[in-house]
Amino acid sequence: MTESPLTLASSSPRRRQLLEMLGISVRVVPSHIPEVRRSLETPMDYVERLAREKALSVGGEMVLGADTTVVVRDTVLEKPVDAADALRMLQQLQGRTHQVVTSVALVVGESVHQATDVTNVTFRRADDEFLEAYVATGEPMDKAGAYGIQGYGAALVERIEGDFFSVMGLPVRLVLNLMREAGIEYRFGK
Repeated sequence: MTESPLTLASSSPRRRQLLEMLGISVRVVPSHIPEVRRSLETPMDYVERLAREKALSVGGEMVLGADTTVVVRDTVLEKPVDAADALRMLQQLQGRTHQVVTSVALVVGESVHQATDVTNVTFRRADDEFLEAYVATGEPMDKAGAYGIQGYGAALVERIEGDFFSVMGLPVRLVLNLMREAGIEYRFGK
């Protein structure tokens, strides 16, 4: 790997934690790209555009941008605006399978390397009292789809088909693949 840290164009503590877990030195420079879906933009096009724009919006030798959204029955669920919105989203998800779409973009020099993951997540059935108690923890408020699979939100999940880390917001395997594409070798503990 290079001597310079990876610049993470995100304020997500989960993304930073996953990179640091791998021993990757991280410098956090949040992007301020408005997360607004354009009309007729598919969920995949949306997260890919945002990941790319985030990575291109901050400076650094090696910059990583990422974006995640939740899709259920063609409806995009982003971060809830308040507790009532979080409850509404969780009610839509309970007892159903939805997709978590996460895209990562790595900018190295003039090159942009990008990859996207789609993971199916099935929620178990839960009553409103259970969902309200989860919302009361505060955990859903900064997460697409109003849940964090790595926290209390794990109690909502029946199963996942795909990449757990993608549901957390950063598909680690794709980040490592993009680094390899860019000529940056990952080494354990370096």
